[in-house]
Order: sequence, then structure tokens, then C-alpha cells
Amino acid sequence: MTEISAAAVKALRDKTDLPMMLCKKALIEAGGDEEKAKDILKREGLKVKEKRADNPTEEGRIFTGITADGGEAAMVEVVCESPPVATGQDMARFGEKLVKQFLHGAGATTPDELLAQKDPDGSGKTLAELFDEMINKIREKIVVTRIARMRGPVGAYVHHDYKTGVLFQASGEKKMAPVLKDVAMHIAALGPVVCYPDELDPALVEKERERLRETAKKSGKPDNIVDKIVEGQLKTFYNDAGVLTFQPFAKEQSKTVSQVLAEQGLKAAHFIRWAIGRRQ
Repeated sequence: MTEISAAAVKALRDKTDLPMMLCKKALIEAGGDEEKAKDILKREGLKVKEKRADNPTEEGRIFTGITADGGEAAMVEVVCESPPVATGQDMARFGEKLVKQFLHGAGATTPDELLAQKDPDGSGKTLAELFDEMINKIREKIVVTRIARMRGPVGAYVHHDYKTGVLFQASGEKKMAPVLKDVAMHIAALGPVVCYPDELDPALVEKERERLRETAKKSGKPDNIVDKIVEGQLKTFYNDAGVLTFQPFAKEQSKTVSQVLAEQGLKAAHFIRWAIGRRQ
């Protein structure tokens, strides 16, 4: 058997960032040839992928990034098997690279397209190669599941547990208004489903309108007053149904989200809210 020095093992470990024992085993199998050992380690990484392909991925982390001028934001979701991997440094570094390339690179419409691009930090490797190296090191199933990009004015927010992320888009001129991030935070916390009432199911709204009308009519008030009562009560319904612009703003509940945005010359346009383990 070829004698493998500690220095050779350390050199391979420094180049691959893989555990010492794996590096030593690969060098022994390769007869001390470092390049062959690297190929062996890559093959072992592919075996890990195949072996764990059916494992559940109920943990993960969401990453967001925004350009310096607030003109565009990106969000990426990466799922895995365990909490320590989701919150670990390897995942954090890799997710930051994904968002950086997605935001400033050639663009992509799928995770695979993004992974095929080069590392934005200049290693010369593709993101897919870095991804495989990470899986080989961590040895659990990891998947880049979703990517999204949105033009500004836009706010981005990730909850402190990294499991809920939001991109919020508004119309208006103030691309750097702090309220954009605040509304994104509101969306993460309160989970609205649409921006405006006309995005709800029309049949659901009409059913509620008729119910409120019948109740109001029993008061004996004239039709014009009944109509005003119904429209006022519908605001409460819209809030309960998850209409963002009708919800009391989380940081200033005396005002609605719509009112807070209007004070900054902004209007809600669109949002994306992701939660690990849920397709929202």
C-alpha cells in the first residue's frame, strides 16, 4: 500500500475543504496521485447525492439581496435535511453567492440555469461545482428549489430564523424608502395573500357583500345608508381575507398599509412570500 504522508493529506484537505479521513482514503485509493484523488472525491460526492435523493428536505434557508440603488432585488431558496446545515456557514456562503450572481449576473429563470453560471467571487468554478463540493463535504441532501427577481421600488426581508422571505414591489419614485422593507417585514409576519380586493375570488367577495347587505337591511335603514354600512364592513372582511392594503400596518396600527405607503408616494404592486416547506 502506498504510504500517504500527513502533509499530502493536509494539502488535499486545504484544496477540497473535505474531512481529513476522506482525503486520506481517496489518496490511498489513488496511489498518492492528488488529481486522481480529487476525481475519487467527486465520484463519492455523486454517490451521496444518489443515496440521499429520496430523503425529505424539511429544513432550509432563504436568501435575499438588493442592489445599492434599490432598483432590483432577488430571492433564492435552498432546502436541506437538518437545522445545523440550514444555519451553517457553508450554506450561508453558498446562498450569498447564488443571490449575488442572480442579482448582478446574466440572469436566470430556473435554479439549474443559475447553477450553471460562474462563481461571482472569481474562483473560476461554476456554482454547480461549488454546490457539489458542499454536498460532498456536508453529506446530506441539499436542493436549490426556487429563485425570484423583482424590479424596484422593492423591499426585501428574511425572518431571523431564515425560513420566511419576502420581496415586496411598489409603484412610485422612492426606490430607497425604508417603508419598503418595513412592508416586506409586515408581509412576512402577517401573511397576506393578495395586494388588493379585486385579486380575491369575486364569488367569495359577492357572497360576503350579500350577507352584509341582508344583515344591514334588517336595521330598517334606507338603501343608500345600507350601501355605506356594507362598504365599511367589507374593509374588515378584506383585512380578514388577507388583503395587504387593508391590513393595519404592523409598525403603526392606526394606519393601513395602503395609507403608510401613500404617505411616501408609493402604492403596493406585488409581493412574493416564501416559507420553507410551503409553496406560497
